[in-house]
Amino acid sequence: MCDVDPSGRSTNICDGLLRLVPGKPAPEPDGTLRVVIDLWPTAHRFLAGHRLRLQVSSGAHPRFARNTGSGEPLATAKTLVPADQSVFHDPAHPSALLLPVMG
Repeated sequence: MCDVDPSGRSTNICDGLLRLVPGKPAPEPDGTLRVVIDLWPTAHRFLAGHRLRLQVSSGAHPRFARNTGSGEPLATAKTLVPADQSVFHDPAHPSALLLPVMG
């Protein structure tokens, strides 16, 4: 999750990490995956004119250990499989970002 200032500069606020491996979780009947990603605890005040950005990516190496996408053991993996991410938001595939708001 990022804070985007009025000039467009994006600053990371917190992360949520979920390592997916082939076949886990099992795909839905339409081939999509339903996943829940918990964001790490944080507190942040968004200033007036700032926006919230939710960024979904396949990795953040070297910040976090790479995900090869192959299912091979991380220490010895040689195969790299590219991953594309799509977030659906329709009646059949609802999505949500739930954030507590402190007064």
